[in-house]
Parts: sequence; structure tokens; C-alpha cells
Amino acid sequence: MNRLPIDSSGPQPAAAPDDEDALPEGTLLEDITAEDELAEEEAGAEALAINVAEEALAAEDATPFEAGGERVPRGQGAAVIADFVKRLPNAPGVYRMFDSAGNVLYVGKARNLKKRVTSYTRIGLQSNRIIRMIQQTAQMEFVTTRTETEALLLEANLIKRLRPRFNVLLRDDKSFPYILITDHEAPQLVKHRGARTRKGDYFGPFASAGAVGNTVSAMQRAFLIRTCTDSVYESRTRPCLLHQIKRCAAPCTREIALEDYAELVREAKGFLTGKSSAIRTDLARAMGEASADLDFERAAIYRDRLAALSHVQSHQGINPQGVDEADVIAVHQEGGQSCVQVFFFRTGQNWGNHAFYPRADKSLGPGEVLAAFLAQFYEDKPCPRLILISHEVEEVDLIAAALGEHAGHRVEIAVPKRGEKKDLVDHALANAREALGRNLAETSSQARLLEGLAAAFALEAPPRRIEVYDNSHIMGASAVGGMIVAGPLGFVKNQYRKFNIRSEEITPGDDFGMMREVLTRRFSRLVKEHGSREAAPRDEDGFGPWPDLVFIDGGAGQLSAARGILEELGLAGDVPLIGIAKGPDRDAGREKFFIPGREAFMLQPRDPVLYFVQRLRDEAHRFAIGSHRAKRKAAMTANPLDEIGGIGPTRKRALLGHFGTAKAVSRASIPDLLAVPGVSAQMAQTIYDYFHERGE
Repeated sequence: MNRLPIDSSGPQPAAAPDDEDALPEGTLLEDITAEDELAEEEAGAEALAINVAEEALAAEDATPFEAGGERVPRGQGAAVIADFVKRLPNAPGVYRMFDSAGNVLYVGKARNLKKRVTSYTRIGLQSNRIIRMIQQTAQMEFVTTRTETEALLLEANLIKRLRPRFNVLLRDDKSFPYILITDHEAPQLVKHRGARTRKGDYFGPFASAGAVGNTVSAMQRAFLIRTCTDSVYESRTRPCLLHQIKRCAAPCTREIALEDYAELVREAKGFLTGKSSAIRTDLARAMGEASADLDFERAAIYRDRLAALSHVQSHQGINPQGVDEADVIAVHQEGGQSCVQVFFFRTGQNWGNHAFYPRADKSLGPGEVLAAFLAQFYEDKPCPRLILISHEVEEVDLIAAALGEHAGHRVEIAVPKRGEKKDLVDHALANAREALGRNLAETSSQARLLEGLAAAFALEAPPRRIEVYDNSHIMGASAVGGMIVAGPLGFVKNQYRKFNIRSEEITPGDDFGMMREVLTRRFSRLVKEHGSREAAPRDEDGFGPWPDLVFIDGGAGQLSAARGILEELGLAGDVPLIGIAKGPDRDAGREKFFIPGREAFMLQPRDPVLYFVQRLRDEAHRFAIGSHRAKRKAAMTANPLDEIGGIGPTRKRALLGHFGTAKAVSRASIPDLLAVPGVSAQMAQTIYDYFHERGE
């Protein structure tokens, strides 16, 4: 990687020889090829472009403008770029532009870095957006790659990681859930999200966790596949409730032979791979045979499985006949915003859709937004073999090649003109149009609520980032602090944070002490990472890492604790604090608000701002309580054997199989431990020391 500073002094191009026709000694005229002539023409054009840019800059008005938080002479950015071009290679790669504060403005890729960056020196040909970017550029970096395809993949990775201001950004990016059928003697059916590290067959992606949950629930009724963990499966001595309500075949206690269970798993995989018609035919035939044999109980089981299959398919909406595996992506633009709607079709089934609202300049057309979206969206997701899009995209062959290289198989990107595929794209486009309409209405409503919030609490301006804090525990056990964040676009869930209460000095149940710890950790880290509020970056919506308003769930006591922490950190006047106390009998609508230096007050019962604050408070409750329950559940199911180094699943299973419980293992002597298969003398001593050093 190469980084060029602001200083525009650098090596100057070598002076041309007096005799322009002179050739190196020993060169024949026949050795001068068309490629040499073309290279000379390109070099001359680049030099001319640089000279023209420098002359334009010299004649340009030097009136300063605002860039990166400081006043920079007009034309400085173009001068930096013109100097940068002189040292660029004629090779594919990725370039980055930085402002004077070191923030990344833009990430771009090029087949030829020198040619691409040279184009920025022709200021008169640029759009207003690009001119603003050029003016703010204070330094640049570049990375060369072997091919343009590699450059495109690297560009997408850097955009997602650095989130430059002038790039199209995918806001609501996330991993999508899958259905996993594990590799086991009695495979498990489970929802999965994240890295695909477990062995088994993955089916997806599904558009939402709800879609996966509904499908898994229906498949339990249709195929009777277990959903319990392997540890529960191995410890069962009698069938669980799921077997009683006919949602599991209970292979754990051999209520079904493993060979017959394997047939159920085969049918489930067949359904998820698009063979639902054949499976329905087989089930209908089996139901008829059972009925003919007067085995009506068995026939009823087949009937219920058929009904479950019908339920799944009836909730999938469009199920195309001619599209086996594809993503259908459509973009609609309105009011200066863009909505990208993605439909997932796998094995001929519709597995849901999701709407994205990328941040893009208003001057960008739908094709440009789609091109940026495709590269970023599939950067960390499996790519199907076919992608149907609503608008033509430049460099579509390059994007398809890059996605194919990343996915390990050929990828086709097409804009269908007629037939079933065109109908699918039109359906996605209609959904994008409706989703963007709803989003614009919600955004407008959110803006009015933020303005009302500023008026109700006498803030200087409508807050762009609101943080709400709450604690959750049971008599001090499994204590967790939660922080939720809201902004101009609603709740910003990727900014939510949970804080496991660590301090041993806090008395169990001391809410004030817990709040002090949470706020100390939050704002100490904020100061360390971003310094002051003025120095912290903000996006075009004004959203940044520093809160413009903080709500504390509690009355005067919690507010006083919070204010004390901010005073210790020297932030007393930087962050507005408001305490929310529940009304008499914890009635919603009768909350009291506490602000330093003011008497406690209440809002009118039907005030929209009150409802908005209640939504914020309730979301903080939900997040904190959910985090507490997850921590409590983990503590309840934790096994001390998991904390001993050298004990994996096999040894843990052997120890529990021999002694019955972890408590019995903790009481065992070294000779008793040595009697367990797979436990050596050293491991027996390690286990014994672990429990007896702990005093158990």
C-alpha cells in the first residue's frame, strides 16, 4: 500500500530530449511497434491532462471553503490529485481519498489506476457531488491488484469496512438465517445464522428469522425431525413432550429405528431441495395404503404431515416453475432515496424478501446504485448462480466475474425482458416502490417527533442520536446493563450494546452502582476512541458516535448518579441527561421527567412525544431484559467441566456417563477419575485440582 501526503512537492517528469526523434543507440525503425506508439499517445494525453488541470488551478479563485472541519483553499484537493497522478502505476487496483482529518471520503477501483485518477483532474466534467469530494481531498492511498476482478472485490470489502461518505453504502446489512440439518446419527433440524462451521447441509438464505421459524415448525409436524441439542439427545431416557404432541419421532429413546429416522431426514432434505411434489405423492400413497389396511391411526399421521406441507407452501407466495435458484433484485428511487428489494428463490421456492435502503447521493441513477449494492451485498454472503435485476448496470460482466470468483461457480446477472422472470422482477419492483413509500412516511414522522422532542425538553436542536440506558437483574444475579440507540431513521440496532456488570464492589441489587459502571465504561471508551464531541465524525444525517440526548430509566437518584459520572469525565455540559420515572402504580402515560436544574414535570397524556419516549423506554426494557435472560439461561445450563482445559465433548461425555453428574465428578478421588476411559493420570490430577482449589 502506498500513501502520499499533502505535500505536493515530488519528483517532476523528466525533461524531453532536444531531439524528439532521437532513438536509443542500436534501435531499428522496425522495432517501433503500434503498442509503443499507443503508449506514447496515452502518456502524452495524461501529461496534457495534468498540465491542463494545473493551469486551471493556477487561474482558479482561491476563496477558501469548508472541508473536513477546517478551511482549505479552493483547488487544493485537485492539486493533491494532480500530484498524486504522477506517481501512479498503469495497473489495476483500488484508491482511497482522505480529508484533512484523515476520514475516508471515497473508495474506488480501476482497471488502470493512472487513467482513472487522472479523470478527477478534469474538474469541468465532474458532477457537483464529485467536485465536492475533490475539493475535500487532502491525501490519497492506493493498492495495486493482479486483476480488475480482484480490485472490485477489494473495493467492496473496504467500502463495507470503512463506510466512506461519498460511496453508496448498504445501511441495513446483516447475515441471513439458514436451516441446518446436522451431520449426526440422528440429524438435528435447527435455525442457523453466522459462519457455516458446523457439519451438515445448509438450506437458505431465508429473508428473516420468522420465516425460518415458521418453516422449521411446519417441518417438525411434517417430518418429525428432532430440534433438541446433541447433549439433550444423548441424555434422554424417555421421550419428551415434542414426541407426545407429534412433532418429533423420538430417535433419542429409539421410539423409531435409526434407519426409519434416516428416511424422514431424506424426505426433509428432498422437500428443502425442491422435491416437494414427489414427497407429497409418496405421503398421499402411504396414507391411502394405511387407510385401505384399516390402520386409521397411521393414516391420520400421514394426513397431518400432508397438511403441514401444504401450510408451508401456502405461505411462500410466488413459487416460479422456471426458476430453480435465483435472487431477484429491484431498485426504486423517489424523494432522493433508494429502496432495493431482494427476493430469495431456492429450489423453486420463495424463501422471502427483504428491503434495503442504501445511502446514496441523489444524483446517482438506479443502475449505479444497483452496481454498488451487488458488490457489497454478496461480499459476505453466498451468491446464487442467477441474479435477476431491474435495471441495466455498467460493467455487468466484470461484476458477474468477480461474484463468480468469490462464490466458486459461474454467476449470471440478467435484466429479463419477458416471461416469468420478467414477472418476478416486476413483482420485486412493485414491492420496492411500496416499501420506499412506507419508509418515506415513517422518516417524515420520525423527523417531526424529533422536533417535538427538542421542543418538549428545551433542546438546542432536534437530537440525531438518542441513547437510552436500563439495567436488568434478579436480586443482583446475572446483572446486565443495556443501551439502545435511535436516530432519524428509527432504532439503530447495530449500535445497541449490553454491559455485563463486572464490579465486585457493587452491592447486589444496587441499581445506582450498576448505572455508574455502565455509564463509566460507555463514556470512557467514547472519549478514548473519538475524543471530544466536536472531533467525532458524523454522517450526512448528522448521526455520529456521540449522543445528543441520553435517557436514564429511573428518577432523581439514577439521574444524579449519571450526572456524577459525566462530571468526573469532564462531560457535564456536553450531553443532555433526562431521567424517566414510572408514574403511580407504574401506569404508562403518567411518567415523570427529571432534568438537571429543573423541577420534575409530566407531558400531556395524549402528546405524541410522550408515546415516542415510551417506545424508547420500552425498547430499552426489552433489550436489557432479553440480555439478562440469555445470561441467566447460560449460567443455569453451564457445566463446570467446560471450564477445565483439556476436556472436550468426548471426555465430558465419558465423565458424565461414568459419574452421572458434574457434582459427582467434583467429589471423585484421583483413583476414581483414572477409572474413566480416556482420562490419563495427568488429566485426573488436573480435574481433581480444579475442583478442590475452588473448594467444591
